[in-house]
Amino acid sequence: MDIRKCAAEAIGTFWLTFAGCGSAVVAAAFPEVGIGLLGVALAFGLTVLTMAYSIGHISGCHLNPAVTIGLAAGRRFPTRDIVPYIVAQVLGGIVAAGLLYAIASGAPGFDLAKGFAANGYGEHSPGQYSLVSCLLAEVVLTLMFLFIIMGATHGKAPAGFAPLAIGLGLTLIHLVGIPITNLSVNPARSTGPALVAGGWALGQLWLFWVAPIIGGALGGILYRWLSEEPSAQVTGVPTAAAH
Repeated sequence: MDIRKCAAEAIGTFWLTFAGCGSAVVAAAFPEVGIGLLGVALAFGLTVLTMAYSIGHISGCHLNPAVTIGLAAGRRFPTRDIVPYIVAQVLGGIVAAGLLYAIASGAPGFDLAKGFAANGYGEHSPGQYSLVSCLLAEVVLTLMFLFIIMGATHGKAPAGFAPLAIGLGLTLIHLVGIPITNLSVNPARSTGPALVAGGWALGQLWLFWVAPIIGGALGGILYRWLSEEPSAQVTGVPTAAAH
């Protein structure tokens, strides 16, 4: 495994977690000019869009263990590189969450009990959705995210537009999923804030590993079956993560 690819994944996942979760922690409810749900959803989409153009040609810009596993399931990524990519992604997410906490905690009235953009179900779901509802949402939304990634980066897709489709796809997924789980579809993005928030967030983190990985694998397999052939525009495929 090329260390530069892993470094690119760590940097990209850092940006996704820092800017995406940062928009929720710092800017979502800022007095009078808060960006709200729409702004947070757009912020996550923009992190993937900007990184896909920046590092897509280096590492494929997965930024997400579920994406890496989904692409491997769709035969777009070598299985031998799964673990190094995931390690780099998780480290990037953890560093981002730690830095975000260092910044956000400097504001008067900062309250870690508000969740720190961590994902949750039941009483910790923004809309109080049940465990089953949250599990289904995370599986389906991650499945469709991989479907978008696989299709947008297919060899016969319009060249150069994959980052736009993937970034906008992630924005749409957040618009649907934030009220349900605060939206994960990305175990690395979930792990960083959960480690900072601790308590219930760590106790519920398992769901935001299990569900996205299942959904990602299913999405990769489904598109592999549906498409004429598995070729991609670039090695590794520019993508995300998702949060």
